[in-house]
Amino acid sequence: MTETTKQVSENDQLRADIYQLLAALLRREPSQELLQFLTNLEVDANEDNDMTRAWLALKLAAAQFTPVQLQDEYFNLFIGVGAGEILPYGSWFMTGSLMDKPLALLRQDLMQLGFERQDEVKEPEDHVAALFEVMSVLILEAPSHQQLAFYRRHIGSWIVRFFDTLSRCQSAAFYGVVAQLGRAFFETEIAEFERLVLSTPVVETPDVQIQPKASEMA
Repeated sequence: MTETTKQVSENDQLRADIYQLLAALLRREPSQELLQFLTNLEVDANEDNDMTRAWLALKLAAAQFTPVQLQDEYFNLFIGVGAGEILPYGSWFMTGSLMDKPLALLRQDLMQLGFERQDEVKEPEDHVAALFEVMSVLILEAPSHQQLAFYRRHIGSWIVRFFDTLSRCQSAAFYGVVAQLGRAFFETEIAEFERLVLSTPVVETPDVQIQPKASEMA
């Protein structure tokens, strides 16, 4: 990241936090600490909208499941014996195959943005959790046109379909509620990026070096 400090609005901080939360939930099964955090969420139940209903459902679900139960659910959904019920990779949802052209384009953009793959990470960079971590960093540290370009190139065309598919998976109990939150959140993100299209220049090739703060990338 450059030395210039970006002024972050309350809305953008909230968006970045939700991206990080979804990343944490989709990278691995939640810990007891994360479940407790979700259980203790303060939600304004007076707001009747999809996001509020999703938060309330997640808060309730977090109190009903243990990490051991969710370890089994996560394994069945995302890992499985041979393969899980859903493949959480952008290339799969964009092309129907893994390690395809979208992954090569993603790697090129990540390199230009200054993100580096850690040696111990085995997952491809288009794992949905890694993409969400990158989005969180871009919202907090990059010009608006860069988060818009990254979203449009690597996330926007398939992410709602991902959460719709996750919600229909046989093993998705707790993660069916995570899918509800993800679906509701990206409906608001669609409106957010429509606003950005009108207010910022779109530059498809990133041009600023950013040092990520996310702890790891897939």
